[in-house]
Amino acid sequence: MRIGHGYDAHRFILDRPLVLGGVTIAHTHGLDGHSDADVLTHAFMDSILGALALGDIGTHFPDSSNEFKNIYSITLLEKVIELLENKNMKISNADITIIAQQPKLKEHILSMRQKLSSVCKIELDQINVKATTEEQMGFTGRLEGISCHSVVLLCKK
Repeated sequence: MRIGHGYDAHRFILDRPLVLGGVTIAHTHGLDGHSDADVLTHAFMDSILGALALGDIGTHFPDSSNEFKNIYSITLLEKVIELLENKNMKISNADITIIAQQPKLKEHILSMRQKLSSVCKIELDQINVKATTEEQMGFTGRLEGISCHSVVLLCKK
């Protein structure tokens, strides 16, 4: 078995959709980044790559490459899952925590889990997504952006 941890953070910007876990969420701001800035999917990918000892998403999908400009992060996750399968590994379970003062995410959690479990070819009960605030402290509490932590446990197929 292997364990991996991922973390990502992006600042809010205007005039961009907010995408988390592959799900577009109605909000006044989106997140700034080279791809779609899906902070949840980025942290999740980094946890998988970390468990595989394959570096991070910046190594595989550099922000200096136009190939990844505005790309849907779920497309990148599909590539990470291919790497996972090539190593003869599978996801045993994942636990993901989104840190955001706003928007409220409770009603979107199931859709995120469904999207991620489908792409990863795992059961819904193998992936947990939860959201919390920082009680108005730090950059997320000041509504400057969103961050996310992900922990994943991998095992041999």
